[in-house]
Amino acid sequence: MKIYTKTGDKGQTSLIGGTRVSKYHERVGAYGTLDELNSYIGLIRSYDIDLRSKEELIAIQQLLFAISALLAADPEKSKMKLYTILDSDIEYLEKAVDFMDKQLKPLKNFILPGGNIVVSHIHIARCICRRAERLVVRVAENSNVQELIIVYLNRLSDYLFVLARKVAQDTNCEEVAWYPREQ
Repeated sequence: MKIYTKTGDKGQTSLIGGTRVSKYHERVGAYGTLDELNSYIGLIRSYDIDLRSKEELIAIQQLLFAISALLAADPEKSKMKLYTILDSDIEYLEKAVDFMDKQLKPLKNFILPGGNIVVSHIHIARCICRRAERLVVRVAENSNVQELIIVYLNRLSDYLFVLARKVAQDTNCEEVAWYPREQ
């Protein structure tokens, strides 16, 4: 497989199924943002975090790759058998969130993103996930997108928020509460 094809040199790319679209097409923006998120999650795995979280992040990366392929396909022309997002994929994230949440102090305030390097990177990944979710919603308004992809991305941002809190606790990093300014 050759890395460069030169077919995108004029600002166009092909969706799975052969449809040529601008590299600014909403599908390309959505799966490109998922690629950014997937790369950021890979960065998070490079830090010294617990093995369970690293294994969960690998499973998440695998599924994000599959979701990207779904978004890279022209739903009207692609004949390729692609992955189906399942309720169990959502449940996996929910169980992971519940497991971590049981170990954390209850939230009484919003918290400011940040703390240490890894916690900050997890919060950035959460923001990228939210952006990806918004972009996929936009694609879904104009084209066929598996409904559970949006649910998965919504739950993934929750997972990343709780993971940031858990890593902050594991590394004795203080969470800074947000308080509204008095008027």
